Amino acid sequence: MVQTGFGGPEVVRLHDLAEPVAGPTDAVVAVDAAALNRLDLLQRRGPGLLPGFALPHIAGMDLAGRVVAAGSAVTSLRVGDRVVVDPTTGCGRCAHCVSGNPGYCATVAVIGGNRPGGFAEYVAVPAALAHRVPDHIALADAAALPTAWAVAFNALHRVGQLRSGETVLIPAATSAVSMAAIQLARRAGARVVAIARTEAKRAAATDLGADVVLDLDDRTAAAVAAYTDGHGVDLVVDHVGAATWNLSLGMLRTEGRLVLLGNTSGDQVSLSLANVYHRGLRLLGAGAYTPADFAAMLDVFFAGGMRVVRAAEYPLTDLAEAYARQESGDLVGKILIRP
Repeated sequence: MVQTGFGGPEVVRLHDLAEPVAGPTDAVVAVDAAALNRLDLLQRRGPGLLPGFALPHIAGMDLAGRVVAAGSAVTSLRVGDRVVVDPTTGCGRCAHCVSGNPGYCATVAVIGGNRPGGFAEYVAVPAALAHRVPDHIALADAAALPTAWAVAFNALHRVGQLRSGETVLIPAATSAVSMAAIQLARRAGARVVAIARTEAKRAAATDLGADVVLDLDDRTAAAVAAYTDGHGVDLVVDHVGAATWNLSLGMLRTEGRLVLLGNTSGDQVSLSLANVYHRGLRLLGAGAYTPADFAAMLDVFFAGGMRVVRAAEYPLTDLAEAYARQESGDLVGKILIRP
């Protein structure tokens, strides 16, 4: 499915293209499933957000499938291997890449973001980004992991430094990132307070292991305070932005941490500097996960006890319907595209 302009679903159409060829360090993957992400929608509407984005473009950041070809220098994979792909790589030479964080590279390359992605039958990827999937994990579940689960892992552990016994607040509890964060936080021994606006979404958050699930209304702050005996939570992981900013900041205990990783409800907020420094709060941006985060996240998920929630599956030719479902906001879980 090739994007040739900016706008609605009509700018993405089915095309027959030559199958990709593996370079010396690449692998060609036959896509079993690819997951829809918000970036796919934003870059379809325009403008392109990632450096180096160009039309025509094949979206699809998150994908899993089977290796059908490998380059001459590839020793880590064999034809037939079941793999899930880390979509992000860098130049390999800059300070960010050398320090192990290519997501901050000025020339970052993202499969499905600024290079051909998974909304296709086949995709060529750097072999180093393809991780084997054990037989007990469905490839469709693996396809839903890369972006949401790696982002959540990074926010909780690398940036948020979550510790066992702490309490974490997670707004928008049934977004893909939040559903991953609920399960990862519980696995780490933390207590989870989740916020969701509908009964169905609150039930889903409870089912995933949240200890307390609240609506977002004028009683939320009091309920969080009561649950924490008036102290507040240790950590907030917030990708919502403006709509939950005051609540997230206000619910922190003294010396609490607020990890910011999105702005889906708006980008601009205001705050009292005195409120932050007098309480010793830490405001932490989580802009990019690392390859180490990605590998550690896979290890934790593959060990068992956690699950992916799938909202729907669509064939590749029905990508327009999948876009509409994603844009409606009426879903719990990941939308998968199946070639």
